[in-house]
Amino acid sequence: MTFKPAKLLIALLAVAAVPAFAQNVAVVNGKAIPTSRVEAVVKQVVAQGQQPDSPQLRELIKKDLIGREVMMQEAEKQGFGKDATVKAAIENARQAIIINAMVGEYVKKNPVSDADIKAEYDRFSKQAGDKEYHVRHILLGTEAEANDVIAKIKAGAKFEDLAKASKDTGSAANGGDLDWASPSSFPPVFSAAFVALGKGQVTEKPVQTPNGFHVIKVDDIRAAKLPTLEEVKPQVSEALVQKKLQAYQEELVKKAKVQ
Repeated sequence: MTFKPAKLLIALLAVAAVPAFAQNVAVVNGKAIPTSRVEAVVKQVVAQGQQPDSPQLRELIKKDLIGREVMMQEAEKQGFGKDATVKAAIENARQAIIINAMVGEYVKKNPVSDADIKAEYDRFSKQAGDKEYHVRHILLGTEAEANDVIAKIKAGAKFEDLAKASKDTGSAANGGDLDWASPSSFPPVFSAAFVALGKGQVTEKPVQTPNGFHVIKVDDIRAAKLPTLEEVKPQVSEALVQKKLQAYQEELVKKAKVQ
């Protein structure tokens, strides 16, 4: 079968017209809203588990995009697109979108391996130690005040009562209680002092940190209850990803000419 010239032209125009029409979900005051924008929003909503894909969802998204386009056109008409604050916000958003795209690609090409996660978990476990301590402390402003508190404790005063005068107002009302924690949770000089104590013992001398002078008591000691690798794998993985990205950024900054 052969087309006559006129019929062939009509057929070609009809074929060409279908994709062009399908590219837009609506045209608002001459400004097209492409179907791809609807598809992108649908994909995002479905991926987040908010709603399943449906004609009703697509219609809601279409109406929302039309409403936003109308508002956008009005905002531009009123000159908000030329406002300095708005332009700065747009530039910040543009940078964030572009950087996030690059970061996503970098993470994809430089994934964190299971071996990396296991090594980091082992390092953390070793650092945390195999014991946890239930610690109390009294924070004083001077060494003399701390020595006075230690003397009162040796004379029979209750640690919990003396803790009411602690500069650490967060724990003072609870008798200086810092709850159960591993030594790695505290500054080294602080943890070194209490790991040398036995259950029920109090430091013989004040322990100085940038916050002041501490009198420390160990209420109890128990075996550490560390989470399993599987329990913390997502958090460890995310921490390693952030570490990779930080190193990548620092490398780029070193190469950059910053004046």
